[in-house]
Amino acid sequence: MPVSRRVPALIGLVLMACSLGGCGSISSFLAGGMGDLIPAWAGGLPADAPPRPGTPGYEEYRKQHEEKQLMPSAKPGPDPATSPSAEVMR
Repeated sequence: MPVSRRVPALIGLVLMACSLGGCGSISSFLAGGMGDLIPAWAGGLPADAPPRPGTPGYEEYRKQHEEKQLMPSAKPGPDPATSPSAEVMR
């Protein structure tokens, strides 16, 4: 009776497919926490990554970042009128 062997195998295959499909619907809370636990050598966050919003150091990081953006650049860029490429284009 080949039919009686196929039914349990088919049920097992359907159950495995459904459980694998459930892996894609893990909550975003759990997925975000798991991302922090992966080491940098395995593709996780690098050591110099900024803190996430809502963490203790985020507000301080944001203030420092805004101050850096407001400060004028210490190195002025090259003057386009005196650059060698500007003379070639004339």
